[in-house]
This record gives sequence, structure tokens and C-alpha cells, in this order.
Amino acid sequence: MGNVSIHRKLCGELFGEAMRLRILTFITRRLTARLMHWRRLRFSSLITAASLVSCALPGTSATPAGETDIAGEAWQAILPGLERRTYHPGGDHPFTTLLALRIDPANFTLRAHYEPGAAYDLNGWISRLPDAAAFINANFFDPQNRILGLLVADGIAHGYAYNDRGGLVQVQDGVVRVRSTLMEPYLGEALEQAVQAFPMLITDGAASFSNTRGDRPSRRTVVGQDAQGRIIILSTPSLAGITLSALSAYLPTTDLALVNAVNLDGGGSTMLWLNIPDANPLRIFSFDPVPAVLAVYPR
Repeated sequence: MGNVSIHRKLCGELFGEAMRLRILTFITRRLTARLMHWRRLRFSSLITAASLVSCALPGTSATPAGETDIAGEAWQAILPGLERRTYHPGGDHPFTTLLALRIDPANFTLRAHYEPGAAYDLNGWISRLPDAAAFINANFFDPQNRILGLLVADGIAHGYAYNDRGGLVQVQDGVVRVRSTLMEPYLGEALEQAVQAFPMLITDGAASFSNTRGDRPSRRTVVGQDAQGRIIILSTPSLAGITLSALSAYLPTTDLALVNAVNLDGGGSTMLWLNIPDANPLRIFSFDPVPAVLAVYPR
């Protein structure tokens, strides 16, 4: 009987050890899969992200009278024709902040910059664009750092235009415009500058994206145009993002008076630089280097 007891005890210990090994293997595989899913988020990028809030909002500058929203915030003048402020969607996204730039095309113009096959982080683009007043990331791109959709840089076209989705931010004959390429397809007309992505969030003043399938909260980069023809840039400085459908529904409720607005590449690509005279620049660091940006220059 003693030998049988010892045998049973040994079998139980071996069975328990086998089960622990199987559980450990299962956990290891799950963690590995999760790490592979997030393989694009480098540790250095996460450290950078932790500083986004503190470095993204510089000290206040001159505030023009009027034009406040429900939260009581006002536009702050950076330069004549260039203003900034923040918006807070609230609701299901209580921790999300949208940084907004409002740009008067009478004072500023836009230029696209693209280096096929190469990609740069924020500091890399800063060193390449010393005269820019501001810039943001632009088109989606593939793993070889080639842009998707259409991009026109100083009259030279790259990529292939989407005509079944999205929109263009373009400069034609010196006129800056945001347009839907679903409502107004690109037919090869000459453009000085252009970037393209999708989806359109606002079309003709109304929310135009409501597909919630696969729509998850993420950092966003958006370019729109208001009823006065001013260009509106929106970017998320916080880690807390927002779904595209929620952003599309939110924008018409603000005082932005957007006529058209297109979503550019976001998530790990979201990037913004704003040069503020006599103050620290405003920076939103991307998680990933990007091959293309849309820059703002004084006329």
C-alpha cells in the first residue's frame, strides 16, 4: 500500500507540473502574440508619449475677443492669420483632447513634403523644414514608406488617387481647398500641392462617416476648411484617442463651422509641430517615423 501511495503522489505531482507547464506555455504564447501585435510601439516611443501632454500645450498667448465655445475657451493668436485652441469631445471620450490650428490662406499657404522610401520622426522633419510655421503628418503609407493615395509636392505627383473614398487637401492656382474625392473625383488636373487620405468626416457641413465596424479609438490627424475658407488642422496630443464615427458626429456640434474635413493618417503616425515666436514650440511626437508631411508657410 505504501508503494501505491507513493506512486499516486508522484503521478499527482507530475500531473500538476505538466499542467503548470501548459499554463505557462499558454500565457507565454499570448504575451508573445500581444507583443507582436504592438511591435510598432517601441519603448522609446512610449517614453515620448508619456510626455505628450506636458510638452504639447505651451503657455498662453494673446487671446482675441469673442469666439468661445461652451467650455469658455477662446482662440489664441500665434501670428496674424494663425491661431490655436483646444477642444474636448467629452461623452464616451472624456480624456480626449483635440488641438486645433486655424489658418487664414490669405496669410499662409500649404506645401506637401515627401521622400519616397525614407521616413523621419518629428525632429527629423524639423531639421528638414526650418522655415515652416507648422506641419503635420499626411498620407497613409506602406511598410516600404511609400505613400498611399495621391500626393503632389511642388507640382510633382506621386502615387495614385483614390476616387472611391476620402478627400484631398490641395493647392491649385494658389488657392487652398479641402474637397471630397468621392463627390469630386481627381481627374488628373494640375495641382501645386496635395495630400490625400480617408475617410471624409465632414462633407458639405454635415457628418459623413458613421461606419462603426472596426472603428476603434485612436489618435487622429484631420484637415478641414470652414465657411470662411480658413484651414482647420486637428490633432490629438493625448494618448486617449477617439473613434472616427464619434469624431465625425462631434465636429458639426462645435463652433468650427466646417464645410469639409478629411481624416489623414493617425494612430502612431499622428505628428504636429507649431513654431511659436518667443515661446517654446508646440510638439506632438509620433510613435512612428513618417515619409510625408503637410507644412504651413507664411506667404
